[in-house]
Amino acid sequence: MKASVVLSLVGYLAVPVGSVILGRCQVAKMLNDGGLNYGYSLQNWVCLAYFESKFNPSAVYENSKGNYMGYGLFQIRNSNWCDHGKNLCRVSCSALLNPNLKDTIQCAKNVKGKLGMGAWPTWSRNCQLSDTLDRWLDGCRL
Repeated sequence: MKASVVLSLVGYLAVPVGSVILGRCQVAKMLNDGGLNYGYSLQNWVCLAYFESKFNPSAVYENSKGNYMGYGLFQIRNSNWCDHGKNLCRVSCSALLNPNLKDTIQCAKNVKGKLGMGAWPTWSRNCQLSDTLDRWLDGCRL
């Protein structure tokens, strides 16, 4: 009993205040509505979002070895894409944490346009050659 209470408390403390975890179908719909359904399938984008942030649009990851931080649903790197670096997306890094995903989607289009989906190593490892991509849209109404 004590162990379950402690684990529940630890789990509660590990989630940042105000953090919103989106559902798979909610992410699929938002990405589809935002135009991330061309060039690469929507399934690829949903797969990428899962492996980058577990559908957490406010995720921030610090990579001390690579000397960069990743922001938002797609963990877009600050070193090139937002205002803590070269700002190729012309967006603040904090805007990439907004759960409405508008700036995130626009910036992801820029990243894909310049570097392709291979800009995200997690996509190359987990999504690119997957024969089960269709499962990312199973049961979703777009």
